Amino acid sequence: MALHVALVEPQIPPNTGNIARLCAATGTPLHLVEPLGFSLDAPELKRAGLDYWDAVDLWMHRDWHAFRDVVSRDRCLYFSAHAERSFWTAPYHDRAVLVFGNESDGLPDRIREKHADRLYRIPMLDTVRSLNLATAVGIVLYEALRQQGWGDGPPPHR
Repeated sequence: MALHVALVEPQIPPNTGNIARLCAATGTPLHLVEPLGFSLDAPELKRAGLDYWDAVDLWMHRDWHAFRDVVSRDRCLYFSAHAERSFWTAPYHDRAVLVFGNESDGLPDRIREKHADRLYRIPMLDTVRSLNLATAVGIVLYEALRQQGWGDGPPPHR
């Protein structure tokens, strides 16, 4: 089974569209946890995802609890600018779900506090508050794939 990416209450359609395209390119299922800050019919969402939407294994969850009913805790790794540990040290495994918060607030405090032992950050200079969500997902997803042996060649067909 593949890695998965989960976005908790994403707000900006082009970011989610870019992440969907990334997921299509890597064969990574994408989970969207509602409420969303946009409609799935938003032109900006469709434009950013181009014509790859049919290639995305998209999972919709009505809220955090519905997501947790489908995905077990031991599969989740959480990413936040507020974490102590670097994403380089995260224990990526084949069935891991890489969980990211939204563009304005990041992961909700309750999630960060409850899962502090599985919370990681992307190192950056102190002069920058955070990275763009699509950029952060790309950095973490490709590191997880690299650690799983994608290496220098093209990714295997998943």
